[in-house]
Amino acid sequence: MLFSPEVEAARAAGAPIVALESTIITHGMPYPQNRETAEAVEDVIRNEGAVPATIAVIDGALHIGLTDAQLEALAQAPDVLKLSRADMAAAMAMGRTGATTVAATMIAARMAGIAVFATGGIGGVHRGVAETLDISADLLELAQTPVSVVAAGPKAILDIEKTLEVLETNGVPVIGYGVDHLPAFWSRDSGLPAPIRMDTPAQIAQAHQMRAAMGLPGGQLIANPIPVADEIPAHVIGPIIEDALADAEAEHVTGKAVTPFLLQRIFERTSGHSLTANIALVKNNARLAAQIAAALSAP
Repeated sequence: MLFSPEVEAARAAGAPIVALESTIITHGMPYPQNRETAEAVEDVIRNEGAVPATIAVIDGALHIGLTDAQLEALAQAPDVLKLSRADMAAAMAMGRTGATTVAATMIAARMAGIAVFATGGIGGVHRGVAETLDISADLLELAQTPVSVVAAGPKAILDIEKTLEVLETNGVPVIGYGVDHLPAFWSRDSGLPAPIRMDTPAQIAQAHQMRAAMGLPGGQLIANPIPVADEIPAHVIGPIIEDALADAEAEHVTGKAVTPFLLQRIFERTSGHSLTANIALVKNNARLAAQIAAALSAP
């Protein structure tokens, strides 16, 4: 495990650190927008007084925090693997380069002693699960790895109601930040109630610490709604998602290819608005994650 100089200095000083995934760089958008977005998200965290730690596997080595040169290289690298719990160790053993999903980033953050992680949206139970049994490893990772994950709720392409059921069954706290209804990625309201509501970063930090004190396994999911100005309301995005799902089924898209396929279709049918909203919500989540990390680091 290798730490960037910035993260190494933060660890030595006891400064707040926020983990960031790298699939948004390698699988989320084209170059140079991917690099520019990653840099902007890191700057949001720095502006809140915390240190960003973008996580990736490069030539078999697990990097906690990337230098500017490493971020630039990753943003342009071809054939980067998309790593989760099942294949992360194997990729490292083979000396491969891979970007970390939510599950893999949580594993790396826990290894590095980082308690808070900001992402866009988590994976979950895919629609049609009765036929496909497609359930993201993110959910079981939240159940066992003690990292608080700030996201804009489950991705809207999922079966959100079943995703909530799996999280509840596995004892994962789902906290709506300042809202009574669970957000759904591009939309502020999924129509489902948030199981828990908290209104301050300090409350979320205290809940994280209390779980540790009680010896409870797993982390927390903090569902942070997209800013009002950037939202795509559910009644607008819903039919577009349904069309994209129908396309995926018609083209027999399965497994890890489903989410990128759907996001690309939705990008095309919203004339790029979905990506603009995605960037806005990631920045918003990074800001809250930095505030939670600061509260955890406070004496």
